[in-house]
Amino acid sequence: MRKFNVTVNGIKYQVEVEEIGAAQSGYQQPTNNPAPVIAEQPQQKAESLPADGVKLESPMPGTILRISVTNNSKVKKGDVLFVLEAMKMENDIVSPADGIITLKISEGASVATGDLLAVIA
Repeated sequence: MRKFNVTVNGIKYQVEVEEIGAAQSGYQQPTNNPAPVIAEQPQQKAESLPADGVKLESPMPGTILRISVTNNSKVKKGDVLFVLEAMKMENDIVSPADGIITLKISEGASVATGDLLAVIA
């Protein structure tokens, strides 16, 4: 058994993995420790985001069923902004702050965890 630390969606887990047939497959343990490869995150266009504001990101993968507000409208903390369907359940996405909302997605869009939904300035 070998132990590994794995990070999934920002949460760290310690896992044990059993090697099966490593000798038969020709796998050899690396003798040096190469530097880890860091994937570059896609950059948002600076001109499309307000200079200051709260970024509202998708908490889970799913589909945007409804958008309850219009672009550049006033929202208050706790207002329902989106309905996100994930695993056959409808989840309300609420405003984390008061302000003017700039939408970054449309109804029917498929989103992944961390995708930018809107900015509230």
